[in-house]
Amino acid sequence: MADKHGDFVWYELMTPDPDAAQAFYGDMLCWQFEEAGFNGQDYRSFSAGDAQIGGILKLTPPMIEHGGQPSWVGYIRVDDVPETVGKVRDAGGHVFMEGGEVPDVGPFAMLADPQGAPFYVIDDRSGQPSHAFSKHEPKVGTCAWNELITADPDAADAFYTTQFGWTKGDAMEMGPMGTYQMYEHGDYGLGAIMQKPDEIPASLWAFYFRAPDIDEALEKATAGGAQIVNGPMEIPGGDHVFQGVDPQGALFSIIGSKGA
Repeated sequence: MADKHGDFVWYELMTPDPDAAQAFYGDMLCWQFEEAGFNGQDYRSFSAGDAQIGGILKLTPPMIEHGGQPSWVGYIRVDDVPETVGKVRDAGGHVFMEGGEVPDVGPFAMLADPQGAPFYVIDDRSGQPSHAFSKHEPKVGTCAWNELITADPDAADAFYTTQFGWTKGDAMEMGPMGTYQMYEHGDYGLGAIMQKPDEIPASLWAFYFRAPDIDEALEKATAGGAQIVNGPMEIPGGDHVFQGVDPQGALFSIIGSKGA
């Protein structure tokens, strides 16, 4: 099925050490890697079986000098990149980069919502549907959930529903942490928006990638040098999740089932 405006279609890790990141994530999530650099950049794509998931971009010293830091950023499919850039700017968002073009794919831009959470938009003209996000059936290695942790959930709701056509789904009350508001896009659950806790310094997106077994993933993450900051904990539906900071400093999120 063709991707539509508002779908997450690609996930990118920006890191100062792609080799270390590849070793850390590859075994834990059953990813295979392939060199895909262009314009002299160190860029490698990764996949789970025949599903292309995303890429790893090396943060160079000039990128770091201009504020780049280890992080995961998602790409959202849009029908018209320049039009979306204009609407985001008018809505109080930020434009970090525009006018870019991915060879054989299409134009893209790097933006941020009004609270500062970064994301990409891309007009994928390749004709190949994305399988990076599991819309209906769980698949190891793909993203299972997109979660925005933000300083202003109400403002974020207004921004994303207007820009990308997402609609509110179920919600869970989490006491002092406020409401965990879930969102749908067409016929599938896309993710959620929640209040940012004080210990997280900035608004950001978290992407939950599916591991074969949550306990094995936790062991591999810990052995690989990650700092576990939350979980593992059970979530509705029976899966378990945990979050950590990888050895290069990027926040990551893992979802999976417990082995028998």
